[in-house]
Parts: sequence; structure tokens; C-alpha cells
Amino acid sequence: MNSSINAEYKAAVKTNWEGRQSNPDIENQYWHQEIVLADLDKESEIEDVDFAILGYVCDEGVRRNRGRIGADKGPEAIRERLAKLPIHFDGKRVADVGDIVCVDDDLEACQVLFSNYISNLLERKIFPISIGGGHDMSYGNYMGIWKHLNSKSSQKIGIINFDAHFDLRPVEKRSNSGTPFNQIISELKKKNETVDYFAIGIQQQSNTKELFNIAKDEHIHYAINYDCESSKAEMEALKSRLLPFIENNDYLYVTIDLDGFSSAYAPGVSAPSPLGFTPYFVFKMLSFLFETNKIISFDIAELNPSLDRDKLTASLAAKIIDFVVMNN
Repeated sequence: MNSSINAEYKAAVKTNWEGRQSNPDIENQYWHQEIVLADLDKESEIEDVDFAILGYVCDEGVRRNRGRIGADKGPEAIRERLAKLPIHFDGKRVADVGDIVCVDDDLEACQVLFSNYISNLLERKIFPISIGGGHDMSYGNYMGIWKHLNSKSSQKIGIINFDAHFDLRPVEKRSNSGTPFNQIISELKKKNETVDYFAIGIQQQSNTKELFNIAKDEHIHYAINYDCESSKAEMEALKSRLLPFIENNDYLYVTIDLDGFSSAYAPGVSAPSPLGFTPYFVFKMLSFLFETNKIISFDIAELNPSLDRDKLTASLAAKIIDFVVMNN
């Protein structure tokens, strides 16, 4: 599939899924026992699958954005932690469908191939859970959703991004991990369409005045990190702001940049900050969002295992994926 694109698809491998063995006389107890290993180029291997874990093995966008490289090892690290988690979901089949791999630093080709496979999963009615990799994966993910939905009829797809950064930088020479949502907005303008974008966790100290001005000009919704607390009052206030956004869109694409979390929970990112939100806040918000039944695709970006401490960030990412499967 897509052999002319300068990027590579690699099918799932067993070595990413190892863990504790349980009593063979009882049902499976851990993710590594339950996961289906699949090759997306062999359609028969993912029959009756509900969720697909797809890796985005690329940190070229981080390098171009002058970040600390290493996010291309993120998908492998997340799988390693996920494999060891106990399973508590019933009647759901989850497949590891392998990775999209960047070749020759060709970020743009990697995004194209990634979007093609996202679209392919959605055509098969499989919910994509993508793991990265730089946040430039969001451009590929969104365009894959758009391709799938708009090949049938025009559908509105809102973006909800949990992140310390807007990632709205204009593309000057080449795209990077700081440009994906600007790229999406620009691409839809070419098609005479608009996109709703809501960023949750924005830190003033992590975004320039230019980015706040772009957000204003493009009518971007956002919640500052100080408004992202787990108290009932703050949660209800944010939900109230999200409701009209949700109602205005047919589908939602939800993405989490791990650098939006406080560095106490997520040290393994290129740009850690002590001022981020907590996992409890994100889990509560995800529960609210999945109750809408509008989420069509989900991803986690920016894990850098070389910067992680005691695999905390990888473990957090794995537990978020487990939470998504249980609550979707």
C-alpha cells in the first residue's frame, strides 16, 4: 500500500508485548495476552477489531522545531508499559497495527502515509489510537479523518487539544511539530472550509504574543492552564465552555501532547513544565468527552523516553490508552 510515498509502514511485532504470565486456567489478565498483532496490509488480520494502536515513529518535526529529539522511540516505550497493565475491559478487541516510520527525514511524506492509514482504519470502522512521535502527527491524523468523512458528505470535525502550546506557528520554510494546527486551518481554507479548534492547558509562558494573536484572528477557543484544575467548579465551568463547541461539530478529534501535564507526572517530554495539568483533570475531561459519542480518533504525542524518569511518562501514556479503551 502507498509504495510511492517516501515513508514506511511496519507491521506489529511480538517483541513489543511481553509481560507477566498468569494462571493458564483462567482468562487473560494482562494487555500483552489480549492484544491482537496485525498487519494492516493483510485485511484478514484485523477482522472484528474495535481499536487499533498505530505508532507514528517520527521526531523530524521536533528536530525542525529545535526541540530535544527522541520522540521517535515513544511508540515502543508506550507499548512496553501498556503490555504489563492488567485488563479490565470486556467484549472489546484491541489490535497493535504497527508503525508509520519516517524515512530520510521526510516529515511531509510520513504525514501523508499516516493520514492514509488513519483513513483506512476508519473505513473499516476501527477506532484509531495513535501514539507518537512529534505532535506533527496531528496534521496527518486530522487529514486522514477529513478524507474519510468528506469522501461521503461534508462533516464538521472539531479539534480538542490538551497541550501547553497552541502549535499554531506559521509554516515558514518547512512544517514542524509547532505548526500542525495552523496547517490544518490553512488546508481547510483552501477547500473553503473552517475548523473549530479548542486548546486546553495553554501556558502563557510557553506561547508568544504572535501565537495568541493568531489564536484571536482564527477564533481559536482555549483554556489557560490555571483554569484546568480538578475542582468541581472549575471542571463544570470548562464543560460549559465546551458544550457549544461540541454541539457545533459532528465529530471530535482529541489529541494529547504530554508536555501539557505537569512535569511531576510527565518529565519525559521535549519541553517539560511544572505548571501543567494533572492526570486526574484529563481523565475527568476524557470521560465527559467520550460521553458525547462524537470522538472519532485519538492520539498521544511527544513522549521522549530518553528524557523520562522511571518510565513515568510512558506509564502515564499507557494508562491513558487503557482508560480510553475502557470508556469508549
